[in-house]
Amino acid sequence: MTTTLDADGIRAALVDVTSTQLELLEIFDEIDSTNSYLMRQPGPRPGFFRTAATLNQTAGRGRYGKDWHSPPGSGLCVSMAYTCARKPENLAALTLAIGLGTIEALRDCGVPGVMLKWPNDLVLCDGKLGGILTEAQSHGREVVSIVTGVGLNIDVGTTFDDELGPGRALAAVDLKSCCAELPTRERLTAQLMNEIYATFAEYEARGFASFYRRWPDHDWLRGKRVTVETQRQEVSGVAAGIAEDGALLVETPGATHRVTSGSVVRAEPAGDDDVGAAP
Repeated sequence: MTTTLDADGIRAALVDVTSTQLELLEIFDEIDSTNSYLMRQPGPRPGFFRTAATLNQTAGRGRYGKDWHSPPGSGLCVSMAYTCARKPENLAALTLAIGLGTIEALRDCGVPGVMLKWPNDLVLCDGKLGGILTEAQSHGREVVSIVTGVGLNIDVGTTFDDELGPGRALAAVDLKSCCAELPTRERLTAQLMNEIYATFAEYEARGFASFYRRWPDHDWLRGKRVTVETQRQEVSGVAAGIAEDGALLVETPGATHRVTSGSVVRAEPAGDDDVGAAP
């Protein structure tokens, strides 16, 4: 099993604009968390980015401080820090845009069909392929550094479910079980860097509008009966896409709920009697 990444191979696969704006690429044989590492470092110069990548995280993190587990050497974790000269509007929706960029990266590597489960899960073969975590640090009134991490399951073997533990809304899958041919981890890392840098730049310049128009083509939840847990309540109904600001829309009898922050803990095909169920 591959245990480390080849930095030269990654750099060779970067497009020119990505290579030009790359301030630093760091490869780790093992690290607690690539996101945590970049959050501890100074932010890059405005318009530039830094990358930390590994095949072995010992203390990976998900949303709300949840642990991200995977067997050593079985996945890929790539985090990128980017500094915006001006804080983008609606920064909360950036994770959704990063998800669309990640889909493009995987498609470029010969992995079609990846979908998004709002707000941050990557879905393939109706299982969880990976996840995205976005964090931000302000430097004064306008300047903000963003750290986004993407974790992908590559080849997890037969012990994966035992390693991850129970209580997941989606069963875990890996690329090996869903792809005829695995792309190299170096190619995956480079394409993630290419697409996520492009996403950062576009989001800083134009916000979420162009990404909102692309979301419906990759919305795994739409038309499913869902249960969403928020800090204040639990909402059950039929997922009806997202609003222009990235909020999840859930149709219930007599109302459409906007969920701006929460976790989808259940998703299943809607029945004929459900509000908004697809024919």
